[in-house]
Amino acid sequence: MAFSSITQTLAPNNAEDLCSETTESFTPPETSPLATPKPYVTADARIERAWTHWKNLGEPKLIVAPMVDNSELPFRLLCRKYGAEAAYTPMLHSRIFTENEKYRCTEFTTCKEDRPLFVQFCANDPDTLLEAARRVEPYCDYVDINLGCPQRIAKRGNYGAFLMDKLPLVKSLVEKLAQNLDVPVSCKIRVFPDLQDTLNYAKMLEDAGCALLAVHGRTRDEKDGKKIRANWEAIRAVKNALRIPVLANGNIRHMDDVKRCLEETGADGVLSAETLLENPALFAGFRTVEWVSDGEEGVQDGKLDQADLVVEYLKLCEKYPVPWRMIRAHLHKMLGEWFRVHPHVRDDFNAQSILTFEFLYDMVNRLRDLGVSSPLYVNNT
Repeated sequence: MAFSSITQTLAPNNAEDLCSETTESFTPPETSPLATPKPYVTADARIERAWTHWKNLGEPKLIVAPMVDNSELPFRLLCRKYGAEAAYTPMLHSRIFTENEKYRCTEFTTCKEDRPLFVQFCANDPDTLLEAARRVEPYCDYVDINLGCPQRIAKRGNYGAFLMDKLPLVKSLVEKLAQNLDVPVSCKIRVFPDLQDTLNYAKMLEDAGCALLAVHGRTRDEKDGKKIRANWEAIRAVKNALRIPVLANGNIRHMDDVKRCLEETGADGVLSAETLLENPALFAGFRTVEWVSDGEEGVQDGKLDQADLVVEYLKLCEKYPVPWRMIRAHLHKMLGEWFRVHPHVRDDFNAQSILTFEFLYDMVNRLRDLGVSSPLYVNNT
C-alpha cells in the first residue's frame, strides 16, 4: 500500500525524547534512499486511503502554513493553543537535511503534542528527497513537497514554484515518495496564469500519488500578498476537479475570511501565514485593530494583546530551543505596532548582537511601562 490507512495520531514510542525538558533536538534515524516500492495500488484505492487518513486526523480545517524560519516548533505550539488544528514545518532543504546532522537537529524539532504535522521539503532529486523523507516519516502525518516558493533563492536552487516549468521532474518527486513511504505525500502549489494549466497540473499530482493538495491562489509572479488578492475561484476549480482533500491558501486575515474561504472554495481546510505571524491567536477568533471595521457590531476587547502572546512564545522557546534568528523575526512581527509607537525600543532591540531571554522579557515590560496598548479583538456575533 502507498501508506498506512490507520493514521499515527501519536508519535512513536520514543516521542518523549524528541522534545524533552532539556529541549535537546532529536537525531532522525539513519536510512537509505534506496527502498523497495510498495505494491501497485489502484487509483480508487489511493483516493479512498487519502480520505481515510485525512478523516482519521480529524479533518483539520485551521492550519498553520509553512513559513521559512517562522513555523518552527514553539510557534506551531503557540498557534495550536489558540485554535490551529494542524501545522506545517518551515521548508527544509532535502539535500542539506540528508548531509548535515547539525542542520537536521537545529531546523527540525517536534514533540508528541505537535500533531497533525506536515514536514515540508524543497527538492529537485527524487532519491535525495526520499532519503530526507524517510528520516522524518515516523514523526509526521504528511511529507510535503514545496512546489510553491516563488523567491529568487528557489529559482537559483531549482526548486519550489520554479519546478512548474519541469513537470516530469515534479511527477517523479511525487511518485518516488508515494511509492516508498508509509505516510502520505502532500504538495503545496501556486496556480498558473491559465486555469486549465493549473487543473492539468493538479490532476497530474493526484495521479502521481499526491494524497492532499494545498493551493496558494496566486501565481509564481504574484509575490506581494498584501497587494494582490488570492484567486479563490481557481482554488474552487481545483477542488472540483480533484478527488483528494484540497486546502486553500491566501487572503486569510481573520475568522470571517476563514468562513468565506471555505464557503467560496469548497476547500477542506485553510492555511494562514502572514496574518498568523502578527496574530498567532487568529484561529481562536482574535483579530488586530487593523481588521476591525468602524461601527462593527459585537466586536470587543479580547483581553489579550500581542505582548501576552510574545511572553507565551518566549516561554515555549525556553522549553524547546530554536535559533535566535527565528525568535528575533517573530518578535518584530508580533510587536511591530508597538515598535512603531516607540521606535527607540526597536532600535535598542536591533542593536543587540546577542539576545537573552532576560533582555526580551525586560523589553516587553519596558513597552508596557511606556503605556503601549494594542489589544486583540473578538467578535461575539
